[in-house]
Amino acid sequence: MSEKSPDAAANKPANKSAQTPLEKPRAKAPSSAKPRLEQSATQRNNPLHGITLQTIVSELHDYYGGWQGLAKKAPLNCFKNNPTVKSALTFLRKTPWAREKVEQLYLFTQREIQRGQRNKPRSPVPPKD
Repeated sequence: MSEKSPDAAANKPANKSAQTPLEKPRAKAPSSAKPRLEQSATQRNNPLHGITLQTIVSELHDYYGGWQGLAKKAPLNCFKNNPTVKSALTFLRKTPWAREKVEQLYLFTQREIQRGQRNKPRSPVPPKD
């Protein structure tokens, strides 16, 4: 009578890697190359990828010489009435149309800076004697 009962076979795991009901399933280590490739492919044409809104506001503030200059280029109340970086960020995060306007101004400004560097006259090369 070496016959095994069906209950005994059901209680034994089929192989060593089988889990008991109380064990949590182990997640496989994610492949770091695959998400990076997908992320870079989706963000390849996004010039704002990786640039925070705080960086955008701070750079525009510096480039246009303060809040008054920035308010002239982007006439938003967050730049006109009692402006601070914190209040501007709060407003821009809650207002998609204003954020879009500021992001477009930032991109325009970056293109202008690049054009200015390309068109900058180079110092003349001294003549050879």
